Amino acid sequence: MIRNIAIIGAGNVGSTLAYTLASAGTVEELSLIDINMAKAEGEVLDIRDGLSFLRPVNVRAGGYSLCREANIAIITAGVNQKPGQTRLDLLHQNAALYRRIIPSILEYNDQLLVLVVTNPVDPLTYLSVKLSGLPSDKVFGSGTVLDTARFRNQISLHCRINPRNIHGYVIGEHGDGAVVVWSATQVAGIKLDQFCLFCGKGCSAQEEIGQKVRNAAEQIITRKGATYYAISLAVKQIVQSIFGNENSILTISSLVHQYSEISNVCFSLPAVINRNGIKDILYPDLADPEKEALIRCAAILKQAQNQICKEAGPVPVLV
Repeated sequence: MIRNIAIIGAGNVGSTLAYTLASAGTVEELSLIDINMAKAEGEVLDIRDGLSFLRPVNVRAGGYSLCREANIAIITAGVNQKPGQTRLDLLHQNAALYRRIIPSILEYNDQLLVLVVTNPVDPLTYLSVKLSGLPSDKVFGSGTVLDTARFRNQISLHCRINPRNIHGYVIGEHGDGAVVVWSATQVAGIKLDQFCLFCGKGCSAQEEIGQKVRNAAEQIITRKGATYYAISLAVKQIVQSIFGNENSILTISSLVHQYSEISNVCFSLPAVINRNGIKDILYPDLADPEKEALIRCAAILKQAQNQICKEAGPVPVLV
């Protein structure tokens, strides 16, 4: 199988992701699609100039016909979050854009995986499932993969432990409703509250760490205008898990049919990912406060889903 990716959107995230995938040798064919063709072409030319330093990869810009041979379509196109905005503030503008993007992809290829990165990623993942008609294990979002990395990094800084040795997850919304699963967080197989006895710092920083995870994007946006490096690395990890058929566990956003009191809503849970998409969704045993927070989060996301699904249907495809 030729590892072929189509990225829709040549803005900060899309272009950084294209560079990240090319430089990591993750793909063999890489297409960048944007309504601003000159921007997409410029990004491709810039990456091509460095190809002699990389593993062989064919990078090109063009229209949606480039999706024809793609294994994965990654959608990064959309309005960016501005200082003071929440991700849900972007919902209606980006939903309108998705009503054009999804049919345009499927016009050329209805056998690929669709990976949603645009914010708000959870309602847009739901909209993509509904617009595409593809099985829900083939359409998913980047979810809280980045939030989970931020969480592990914050614990790493607090405990002075390599983040790779920290096992903990952030689930729910990629946004203000993110739920940190403290009850299942471990360091080297030791529950975090027990590990705190060893490190001597105590667990009093939990609330502070949770807030830092939820506010991370805002802190970056107020300083540099947008986030794009870390999310590109998070998406690269998802892509590598697919192409490597790794059966890796990542907290991607997907359609949850039934979990506790929650049904028919897209949000993040740990999921097993391989070349076919989502193999399994895992349902963690949560502490009562975590479960209550997740139920509140799901209710907000379902309301957002319902709003965009009541709006006008798809507009004609882009060419």
